[in-house]
Amino acid sequence: MQFHWLNKNNNDNLIVFFAGWSFDYKPFDFLDCGDFDVLAVYDYNDISHFEQKSHKFINYRHKYLISWSMGVYTAYKFRKIFADFDKKIAVNGTVFPVDDEFGIPQKPFLLTLRHAKTGLEGKFYQNIFDKPEEFQRYIKTPVERTIDNRVEELQALYENIKTSSKVYEKFYDKALISSNDKIIPPKNQINFWQNFNVPFELLECGHFPYYNFTCWNDILCR
Repeated sequence: MQFHWLNKNNNDNLIVFFAGWSFDYKPFDFLDCGDFDVLAVYDYNDISHFEQKSHKFINYRHKYLISWSMGVYTAYKFRKIFADFDKKIAVNGTVFPVDDEFGIPQKPFLLTLRHAKTGLEGKFYQNIFDKPEEFQRYIKTPVERTIDNRVEELQALYENIKTSSKVYEKFYDKALISSNDKIIPPKNQINFWQNFNVPFELLECGHFPYYNFTCWNDILCR
């Protein structure tokens, strides 16, 4: 697990952002942080030491969690640490990320896992975005992690997911769901959040919705 401060100016307000599988902080560097310190968390190859890093969150007056894709599941695993956060938002993900009803159906997920390296070298990132121009924008500031590291991360995530409880404890305050998501079926995302009575909002974009925002506060204010 890696950490990167997108902004660190001793503000009173903190945003902790859990990125999705295979991502790092680079594609999010364009978002204006305003009066928030913003900490990006990514690379879930080894999540065992996260609690030791949680001291980073202590000295803030207001704290917010934004998690995306596989980050929705990963942040939830540490829900006790985020219990006192003012608002917790899930973006294009669920707490049951590999699930025929509430996440990525198991068969296509296992195909992705089996061919992860080929996908990362090919069209996976194109499918993340809704429009070709968004992908062209992404490749100007792409993820810098090695492909092997990202492949290993997906296997590590799945090993965790297989042993995770299928019980949801109230945690997230709101979910944002992209209607054109090609990675996690929007229908399954809606099923999950409706099933657990969590308010959600539909966005007209793809799995990566961040080019539709100019700042982190745009997401918090949804």
